[in-house]
Amino acid sequence: MTSITKITIHWTGGGYFPNIEDFAHYHFIVDKNGKTVNGFYKPEDNLNCKDGKYAQHTGGGNTGNIGIAMCAMAGFKDRNNIGEYPITNKQFEACMEYVAKLCLKYGIRPTEQNVFTHYEFGLKNPTTSSKGKIDITYIPPYPQVKKEQCGQFIRQKVQWYTDKLKKEKEKSNEMV
Repeated sequence: MTSITKITIHWTGGGYFPNIEDFAHYHFIVDKNGKTVNGFYKPEDNLNCKDGKYAQHTGGGNTGNIGIAMCAMAGFKDRNNIGEYPITNKQFEACMEYVAKLCLKYGIRPTEQNVFTHYEFGLKNPTTSSKGKIDITYIPPYPQVKKEQCGQFIRQKVQWYTDKLKKEKEKSNEMV
């Protein structure tokens, strides 16, 4: 039996709010205001990708993999030409916190093997249709982060939120 063991983080390459394609391809979508909405499929739908009823977000790597995307980055070319819809700070932080919640829920450690960007997956799996994907190679709220550092920066953020959520849970249990 396959289990949920991975999370791929994306940007949609579109505007600030989800469209029908986003709902079809990602389990969770974060808009510019940091609101997270559910896609058409639950993460558990990606346990069996042979039936065609799953979120097709990472070509060659969907089985057991949750897809979460930030609605943004239409028109992105490079760090000097980021388009009219850059990821917002509120959106980015909300996404990282949501990924941390998913990590806790599914027992996923935010390591390079388990939590990664679509770009990183494509680099490690060059024979898949994910080869050449550019999400996420630039983080507008953190322009100092270099392309090759984005994945590690994201995992550190997710770990920070994971630790914060665990402490909050412990504190609330102490109050009971």
